[in-house]
Amino acid sequence: MPTPTKGPRLGGGPAHERLMLANLAAALFEHKRITTTVTKAKRLKPYAERLVTFAKRGDLASRRRVLGLISNKGVVHELFTDIAQAVENRDGGYTRITKIGNRKGDNAPMAVIELVLEPVSAKQAVVAEATSAAKRDADKKEAAAAPAAEAEVAETEAVPKAEAAEAPKAEAAETEEAPASAEEATEAAEKPAAEEKDAK
Repeated sequence: MPTPTKGPRLGGGPAHERLMLANLAAALFEHKRITTTVTKAKRLKPYAERLVTFAKRGDLASRRRVLGLISNKGVVHELFTDIAQAVENRDGGYTRITKIGNRKGDNAPMAVIELVLEPVSAKQAVVAEATSAAKRDADKKEAAAAPAAEAEVAETEAVPKAEAAEAPKAEAAETEEAPASAEEATEAAEKPAAEEKDAK
């Protein structure tokens, strides 16, 4: 729960304050940076960051909640498409306040509040890129290994089938050779006996 703001409200009453913050947020999302007083910038920071969090969710309910606060549909569309995509990897801190000195007319302290749209850090960007590259390589290896595994399975299935097909042929050949060899054996046995009879 955010702590209540200290001191007087911005503007004349609570409704006026809500409208001022909504207008400041719309200008911030439209121009990406605005110059205002330090007090208004500090009050705008949590308001704008909450709207960016809604935009990162991206669902219809979030869009309707933001449209209830900011009436400009073009600004809301830009918030939900461009800004939300730019801060997608950032966990918070979507705005930055920079003090620029006092205003010339009434000496009010001024500040620039801007959206932080650059990447989180160069190191994290490199790590994210390396992680995605490693994942792509792993996917490629799995895709290459899948056809090889299928080919091995097909070969192992084909070998038993080939052996099973060759086994009956080998048995048939053995059975054919066995009677032939038996006949040859009987003929070979009869020839010496016939020769002995002729010799007598």
